Amino acid sequence: MKTKMKIGVRLDLLLCTIALLSVPVLSDLILSKVDRRIDLTSQIVRSTSTLKVENAGNDLVSEVLLAIPDNQAKNLAYLTATSNEGKGKVKGSAISFPVEVVHPKGMPPALTFYSVSLPKGLGKGDTFTLDVLAVYTHALRPFPEEITQADIQLVVFSETAHYLSPYAVKFQSLSVKLPEARIESYTKIENMKIHGSEIKYGPYENLPPFSYTPIGVHFEANQPFVVAQELVREIEISHWGNVQVTEHYNLIHGGARSKGEFSRLDYQARPFVRGASAFRRLVAKLPPRAHSVYYRDEIGNISTSNLWGDSKKTELEIEPRYPMFGGWRTAFTIGYGLPLQDFLFQAEGRRYLNISFGCPMNEVVIETLIVKVVLPEGSTDISVFAPFPVKQWQETKFSHLDIVGRPVTVLEKNNVVPEHNQHFQVYYKFISLSMLMEPLMLISGIFLLFVSGIIYMHADLSISKSSPSYLAKLQWDEVQAVIQQVQNNINRCLTIHDKLEASLRDLSRTGDAQACKAARKAFDGLLKDLSKDLKPLLAFLQSSPQAAQILPKVEELVAKERDLQERLMAKHSTVVDSYEKKSGGREIENRIALQQQKITVLRQEVDDLLEFIDEI
Repeated sequence: MKTKMKIGVRLDLLLCTIALLSVPVLSDLILSKVDRRIDLTSQIVRSTSTLKVENAGNDLVSEVLLAIPDNQAKNLAYLTATSNEGKGKVKGSAISFPVEVVHPKGMPPALTFYSVSLPKGLGKGDTFTLDVLAVYTHALRPFPEEITQADIQLVVFSETAHYLSPYAVKFQSLSVKLPEARIESYTKIENMKIHGSEIKYGPYENLPPFSYTPIGVHFEANQPFVVAQELVREIEISHWGNVQVTEHYNLIHGGARSKGEFSRLDYQARPFVRGASAFRRLVAKLPPRAHSVYYRDEIGNISTSNLWGDSKKTELEIEPRYPMFGGWRTAFTIGYGLPLQDFLFQAEGRRYLNISFGCPMNEVVIETLIVKVVLPEGSTDISVFAPFPVKQWQETKFSHLDIVGRPVTVLEKNNVVPEHNQHFQVYYKFISLSMLMEPLMLISGIFLLFVSGIIYMHADLSISKSSPSYLAKLQWDEVQAVIQQVQNNINRCLTIHDKLEASLRDLSRTGDAQACKAARKAFDGLLKDLSKDLKPLLAFLQSSPQAAQILPKVEELVAKERDLQERLMAKHSTVVDSYEKKSGGREIENRIALQQQKITVLRQEVDDLLEFIDEI
């Protein structure tokens, strides 16, 4: 109720402002009859006005002014004026008259004026009938703005019962067509009646200029409020016989926002009750003979789609991955191919693409539409003809085997409705021989590949034995072989160390000290022989520059092994002497405890160095 009061106050202020103004310069024209029809059966509001214009003055008149309040003009998506011949129906084949925004002096600031240029001037007493179609987006405001899954969607629409015009109106009527017979509330004024889902106001007679009587309708509207926040259409031309169209959609349900939890079980059980305001399916009317159709999103292919068609049309029915409630969003891509001969033509030495501009889906509001026409590489002298104003710029796209890239003509338009789905043309010049560029490049590439293979098979690519790199490789191989011998030598020494430890365990079991001394003497001889074998290997590594980086680690390994060998021999002598003196086991362990600790540390260090050298 507060919202309705605010709307009424705003409209009353506008009415007072307008009533204080006088516009004598426009008094020569009068509207002898105005018949308005407002269609609210979808989210897009269409207002069709049949105006019978009469010149009551002496001067010739060649234009008619249309007045639209600023709060409606900001949502105006499409405006056209055509001749009517008094039948009250817009003809699809009728020629549209030029319409442009004007700023006449002395007019109210809260109005936007449009000038319609007549095909010929009106003399004194002449009449002319024209149809004016105005299409608005976001004119239906959800009220309440948030609903639950089980609620129906209600919207509010505001208008004026009297036709707002800078001219006097002799006779006028208004009919408002609603989608459902359920009406929550509506403005009741004199001379109005309701028939099912249609409300009629009027007729009203002898209205002065700028007559304004605000009305509002609060009604049920569960039709889909599909809004594409951005739609990018890429149309790529291939002179090899195909036009590839790719459409990237970013959709939102523009109706009352959904609140609370969503129950898929309730929705599947009673979708028309527990999801009356949601939409689940969309139908795209594609051109005839569309082929290779696909429907996918970021996750991958979406299988919930149906395609059928005939010689006149192709229809694609798609389902998003989830039902769309108010405020919910989704993004997906539709792609399809078209026969080139149906859309590319030639005239005056130039080729031109003739294809539709807007969205192939019914009753979708597009906030931003970007159309990219990708022309073949080598296209020149590019120009565009569109039936309405659009932003335009050029880009370049690189694809397979492109050298300079393909020219891309980009068209952008905001607030797009189905009425904008008209054909536009992109003209360009193209030399047919340019089509052979990419096949020749492909053939040349394959030829060079085979030639390179033949050269490789017959050429001697081996490295010369006298080259520095080959000699360096030989030296490094020798260094690796010597290091491997050093590792083997150290491993044999470690094996002897283990046997020396085993002789001590045999001593503790048998008590035969003489046998243990004999084993130590034999092992000591083996270790000395291994030490002699190690000297020439170390001498080679010290003389080789290739071993400069690894030599410190090798020398450290040899030193650690010798230290370990000396400590093991000392431990062995201590244990044998203790046995000969009949010492106890506890006393022997105490005497060798410190030596055993150092032996364990040294053995671990030797193993780590061996592992490090082996990795190098």
